[in-house]
Amino acid sequence: MSSVRIGVDTGGTFTDVVAVNEETGEIVTTKTPSTPANPADGFLTGIGRLGPLDVGSVVHGTTVATNQLLEDRIANLGFITTEGFEFILEIARQSVPDGYGNSYFWVKPPRIVPVHLVRTVGGRLDHLGAEVRPFSEEQAVETARWFRAKGITAIGVCFLHAYANPEHERRMRDVLAREHPEAVVSLSSDVLREYREYERSVTTLVDAAVKPAMRGYIANLSSRLGMPFSVMKSNGGVLSAPEVVNQPITTVLSGPAAGALGAALIASTAGHPSVITLDGGGTSTDVAVVIDGEPSVTTEGSVGRYPCKIPMIDIVTVGAGGGSIAWISPEGTLKVGPRSAGADPGPLCYGRGGTEVTVTDAHVFLGRIPPHLLGGEIPLDADAARAGIQALAGKLGLTPERTATGILEISAFNQSNAIRQLTVKRGLDVRDFPLVTFGGSGPLLACRLIDILGLPAVVIPPDPGNVSAFGLLTVDVKNDYVRTHVTRDLRPDTAAEILGELEGEAAEALDREGFADPVYARSADLRYYGQAYEVRVPAPAGAVDEAWREEVVSRFHDAHEKLYGYAYRDDPRHAVEWVNLRVSGIGPISRPAIRRPAPREGEPVTTSRTVHFDEPHDTTVVQRVSLGPGAVVEGPAVIEEYGSTIPIHPGFTAKVDEYGNVEVRHG
Repeated sequence: MSSVRIGVDTGGTFTDVVAVNEETGEIVTTKTPSTPANPADGFLTGIGRLGPLDVGSVVHGTTVATNQLLEDRIANLGFITTEGFEFILEIARQSVPDGYGNSYFWVKPPRIVPVHLVRTVGGRLDHLGAEVRPFSEEQAVETARWFRAKGITAIGVCFLHAYANPEHERRMRDVLAREHPEAVVSLSSDVLREYREYERSVTTLVDAAVKPAMRGYIANLSSRLGMPFSVMKSNGGVLSAPEVVNQPITTVLSGPAAGALGAALIASTAGHPSVITLDGGGTSTDVAVVIDGEPSVTTEGSVGRYPCKIPMIDIVTVGAGGGSIAWISPEGTLKVGPRSAGADPGPLCYGRGGTEVTVTDAHVFLGRIPPHLLGGEIPLDADAARAGIQALAGKLGLTPERTATGILEISAFNQSNAIRQLTVKRGLDVRDFPLVTFGGSGPLLACRLIDILGLPAVVIPPDPGNVSAFGLLTVDVKNDYVRTHVTRDLRPDTAAEILGELEGEAAEALDREGFADPVYARSADLRYYGQAYEVRVPAPAGAVDEAWREEVVSRFHDAHEKLYGYAYRDDPRHAVEWVNLRVSGIGPISRPAIRRPAPREGEPVTTSRTVHFDEPHDTTVVQRVSLGPGAVVEGPAVIEEYGSTIPIHPGFTAKVDEYGNVEVRHG
């Protein structure tokens, strides 16, 4: 048998699996319900459903770290910082979130580490890394023993200006290893060697908080799988499981990142290099923007309420999935999400003990999805969905049909608001971008999103429920390295030295991964002197000389003008300040080819049922597998397949392109 690569994406409701035969290019997909109590169970069940295979490699997208942060399951965490800076987490950024203005009603949420679990150690470095006061070994030992006595086993260490010189942090780690060997320790100089103390502290603490759970999960999965595997990272790369346990924070957007990359490849192959991607799952919806085939990357992201300054694909997540619960606010209005019924117990129609109406129940009630999922493997209880909708409608004083339609309308607007955050708020016109929608629930609201946002089209790939798992097989091994160096006069020899050190670190990591010929991608963060935040631009490869420096500065002027509408290119009063130098070390892999499907002979396989689109319609139901390239379906209609469903509203048309994607437009 030929060697096979497998991608496994564990979501909140389903675990999706894609296998690619590297010799024949054949792609096989399947899904199975997720097992939140132990995600490894669903992982192994999904692989087992593929049958006997000669497996060459496995890549995994996991939500273990993400869910721990979103659910605020953080405990037994301590923080060590520089003497005199014990309130850095309490002070934070002294800003009130959007929507509160200057209102005194806003209450600052609890810090990731309460102040009574923060300890300080003497010693001080300046912003260039020179020692101002020596490291206090005595206080370090006292602190380590204090945490050991308290039973705190996850500890983050962030000393002032450790980005410039990590020596004091490394000495603290040595003391902890000697005095408190049970502790799991994260150093800010390892996690994020970049300035801005608050963000660096929180990012380091998030890494420490998720380390025990990730280590336990990876160890459990490794022993049960019996073979090496890799894990998807938030930055759009993968890393082997033994390496990722040392930097678990890099996996906080593991699954959503894979979906954006898979959709980007599918869309660009079909002639859509710039798109919006929407991954609709059972628990949430993840949105990203792809420009010229590459998803946008940010270091200003967050997971839940925790800022994480690691490089990650720029994704906005909203609680608008198939399992999102419909509820009535104290004011008597209908709300949907962000709370979700998840996989267990799931929506009412799952028949597993769910007691609240969800988005999926509304779709079932209106006839927009079939009375079963996964080709009949999961039968749906339409009577339970109907009873739940009727009870909710009675409380609202609406008809059941109006209630179910309202649930879907609110869910569509929740999704459209996420799209606006990534487009309109960043100066992009949403009407310029087709939407690639995938995930089990992603295509269900395609027509409404076209109406709400004025989209030119919605593209639904084949097997949309498995796009994230497919995306896992399209990404390279990738590590990111950063060094803060703030100056208005960057000397080329200094830049060459810093970039050389970063590339050396990248080479060492990729060598452990088995890549003898890595690729390095350089970038730099710059700003005009006096600005508080910087703009990242790509930096050329090759010799670092005066011409290299001028090219990066020119790119900064161009990027600033594109982002903000102005630049000070020829104004000597506004000096350019360098802030960070960055290197991404990339180990390239071979991507699966997207093949054109063969033409279909004969008429499409159809049935019919009553579907409610504003009013009941006798609606044609088409099996997607019977639609070949060029096939056209006029609304009202429903296109069904193994892992997803596409309702085509009246006035819309769906056409199958040469790669088997369904393109939905106004008819």
